[in-house]
Amino acid sequence: MGNQGCSEWIAQDTAARLFQTAALLLGNESEAVTLVEETIAGVEVDPCADAASGQVLVQNHLVQAAIHKLSQREPSSFAVAAGNQNESASCIEGDDISESGISAAQLSFLLEGEGRQQLRNWLEHLPSAQRTVFVARAMLGQDNAATAASMRAGGGASAAGWSPEKVSDVFRQALCSLATSLIHSGATAQAV
Repeated sequence: MGNQGCSEWIAQDTAARLFQTAALLLGNESEAVTLVEETIAGVEVDPCADAASGQVLVQNHLVQAAIHKLSQREPSSFAVAAGNQNESASCIEGDDISESGISAAQLSFLLEGEGRQQLRNWLEHLPSAQRTVFVARAMLGQDNAATAASMRAGGGASAAGWSPEKVSDVFRQALCSLATSLIHSGATAQAV
């Protein structure tokens, strides 16, 4: 495959993944299309030179731009709550997805299978910061430190307090919420 073919294939794959990410973060498909276009136009990478690094760079820019857009919608949405968020209780002790009782098959069902609409419906009911943390951690595979950095970079002055520990707390809360949602909907039986 020549450089032209490489560029087209990677660009299409990357654009589709970026669109899915943006749509889940923003909850609005038309805004997601615009954000993906702006992000791709604003980041210079050679996808064939180092495709993986280029995709991660574009993805990180997209997440930060989505956070910025969401924080403009609701200026206090990415402010870190005062006090210890551990007090708000979580159904799991760690922030590993498997600890929440959600299997890899169930997560795959929600991210790539027929459960995608159920995932979107659930995400729409989460606060912006919690939704962003979930998408960054569960879908994009970012660790707590990278997610905290994205939150601080995109969320403005009110997001300065995001730390890996705060991200872990918020992610655990989201996992508990998702596990509860799956149990109530019966999706756990469908996905297994």
